[in-house]
Amino acid sequence: MKIEIDPKLDLVLERIVDVPRELVWKAWTQADHLKKWFVPKPWVVAECEIDLRPGGMFRSVMRSPEGQEFPGSSCYLEVVENERLVWTSALLPGYRPAKKPINAHEFAFTAFILLEDHAGGTKYTAIAVHGEEETKKTHEQMGFHDGWGTVLNQLVEEIKKGSIK
Repeated sequence: MKIEIDPKLDLVLERIVDVPRELVWKAWTQADHLKKWFVPKPWVVAECEIDLRPGGMFRSVMRSPEGQEFPGSSCYLEVVENERLVWTSALLPGYRPAKKPINAHEFAFTAFILLEDHAGGTKYTAIAVHGEEETKKTHEQMGFHDGWGTVLNQLVEEIKKGSIK
């Protein structure tokens, strides 16, 4: 499936990271690993649940340094080992439509994580697809590029220190 990027609706983060894509995949698909890097520090992931299959649940609770919690729940749409992970907050597990998005920011988006082998390690592409320009702008103003870039750095750091094997 080729993803057609619409600059009015979609946000993209693409980088080459110097770690193997199999370990990036593990970082994204195992709750105990994801909890180590998924939010910019000093925030933490207080809870994480992953049912890694199309129709399965991806749920997390992010906790701020002040103790405020932000739950998020979404549905996996596509799972291709070591290559592609796609989920959306517009659906609940089992493809059940959400009455409204269940995430910290109350807007729906679909996320793609694409992994490719690269001479330097892994070509990593994260795409957030939105249904409206306003939602895309909100997500961008919330710090999509800085936030998703920071957590990618944290993911790579966890792999390099050996906590993800």
